[in-house]
Amino acid sequence: MTNRRPEPPAPATASPSGSSAGKPRKPRSSRTGRATMADVAERAGVSAITVSRAFKRPELVAPDLRTRILEVAQGMGYVPNQAASALASARSMTVAVLIPSMTNTVFVETLAGIHDVLHPRGYQLLIGVSHYSPVEEERLLRAYLQFQPDGILLTGNDHTAATQTYLAALRSPTVHMMELLDDPDRYSVGCSQFEGGHLMTRHLLERGYRRIGFAAVQLDPRTLARLDGYRQALREAGLYDPRRVLQVPEPSSLSLGAAMLDRIVDGEVDCDAMFFCNDDLAQGALYQCQRRGVRVPERLAIAGFNDLAASAWTTPALTTVATPRYEIGRESAAMLLELMEGRKPKSRRLDLGLRFVGREST
Repeated sequence: MTNRRPEPPAPATASPSGSSAGKPRKPRSSRTGRATMADVAERAGVSAITVSRAFKRPELVAPDLRTRILEVAQGMGYVPNQAASALASARSMTVAVLIPSMTNTVFVETLAGIHDVLHPRGYQLLIGVSHYSPVEEERLLRAYLQFQPDGILLTGNDHTAATQTYLAALRSPTVHMMELLDDPDRYSVGCSQFEGGHLMTRHLLERGYRRIGFAAVQLDPRTLARLDGYRQALREAGLYDPRRVLQVPEPSSLSLGAAMLDRIVDGEVDCDAMFFCNDDLAQGALYQCQRRGVRVPERLAIAGFNDLAASAWTTPALTTVATPRYEIGRESAAMLLELMEGRKPKSRRLDLGLRFVGREST
C-alpha cells in the first residue's frame, strides 16, 4: 500500500469584511508587536484620524465616542507613539514646567492650574523641581530641551547666564510665572511681591504697631521682593530698623517658624509685630506662641503671606496676603497655549493682583 502525504488544509475563505470565515481577524500590529492606531480604529469602528483626535484633541470628539475609543485602546494595550507623532506634526505635545518645590503648597496649586488648561488639549507636562537653585534649573532645562517641548513655563526670573542663552535661542515660546517682568520681549504672569510686602506692612502700621520685624527664609527673589516692600513702607514712616530683620537661608517649615519665634521672645529681636515671609513660618510661630504662653496679638502681632488653607483655622486666625496661585498657573498656561498656537496674547505682562486678608492675629 502506497503511503501518501496528508493534504494541506484548504485556505479559509475570506468573508466580505476581510476576516476569516467563522473567526475574527487578528488585529494588525507594529514591528514591536504592539497594537497600532489602525488596530484601535478597526476594533472601534472609526477612522484612524478619529482615534488620533480622541487622544490629542479630545474636545473635537463626542464624549461617548471618545470613551468607547479609550476603552478599546486600553483593552488592546495601545499607547500613542509620541515620538512618531512629533516627527509627523513637528510638535511634541509636551510642555516643560520648572518650579522650585513640590512640597510647597503654592507651587502644587500652580501646577493644578497649568494641568487644568493643558491636559484637556492633549499636552503632557515635563515637571522639573529646581529646589530654588538656578544651577539646577539650568540642568533641568538642558535635559528637557532634548524632548523638544512645544513650550516652557518657568518660575521667576532668577536664571543663570546659560539659561538666559538657551531661552534667547529657543523657538519654543516661554512664559515666566509668579514674578512680573518689565522686559518687553518676554511674557510673564503673576503678582507684585513688592506690593504684597508693602501692603502688609502698611496694615501693621495702621493698626498702631511701630516696632515691626520681618522674618525671611530661603531668600529667593520673591521673598526678597517682599522684604523690599516691607523696608519701603517702614522708611516712608521713618521707622525702618535693620536689626528687626531676621534672614535665614534654610527652607521654610513650621519648625523653623517656631524657632524664629523663640529668637523674638528671648529678646534677640525687639518688636511688637512680626511679618513672616510666608504662612508656613507664621503658623509655626503661632503654635509656638501657644506653647510659650505668648498672647497674640496683645504681646506680639503675627502676619503671614500667601493665605494657605490652614491659616483661617489657626488660633488666632492668621492675618495674611492672598496670592492667586491657581490662577497664575491657569493664566500662564493659557498664555502659553496662545503662543504655541501662533496667536498673540493681549498683553505680555499679566498682573493678577493680591488680596489682603485681615484676621485675628493682628
